[in-house]
Amino acid sequence: MVTVSPPHPPTPAPAWTYALHLPHDPRSPRIARATLCTVLSAHGLSVLNDVAELLTSELVTNAYRHSRGPAALRLRELDGGRGLRVTVWDTDARIPPPFDRGERGRCGALRPVPPAPTGEADGGRGLFLVCHYAHAWGGYPLGDDLFGRGGKLLWFELGAGRPGEWAVAA
Repeated sequence: MVTVSPPHPPTPAPAWTYALHLPHDPRSPRIARATLCTVLSAHGLSVLNDVAELLTSELVTNAYRHSRGPAALRLRELDGGRGLRVTVWDTDARIPPPFDRGERGRCGALRPVPPAPTGEADGGRGLFLVCHYAHAWGGYPLGDDLFGRGGKLLWFELGAGRPGEWAVAA
């Protein structure tokens, strides 16, 4: 007796992931943006460039400004080509607002940034931009490991929806 096995369904291509280790250097946000644009272009996702570049720049810039150590950028295709997840790790375990609230998708209304002592505000809205323009976002502290790394991860997702729909929430 011969047993015939049904053919196996094709295995989907594995989702791609890229990681970039960034030194504590003021050039790190620019290098992170260039890497992101290259990856998105290589995978045919250039339609995400503008918003992904802005939001990635905000997270990496905050990692540089508010921590004293290195940072890391991770770019990952969401399962089934649903979109993109960007994660930034840094050495400061403090989760900044609005990511500290644990309410994904709720960050409150954008409000004017209080003026700096010089009369011009040069910051204070970056993470609010992330939570307003990303489909999903979050953050969590990391406990110290054997190597004393700890820190936190902040992340966001773009392009969530049916495969092929890469529209970004406005």
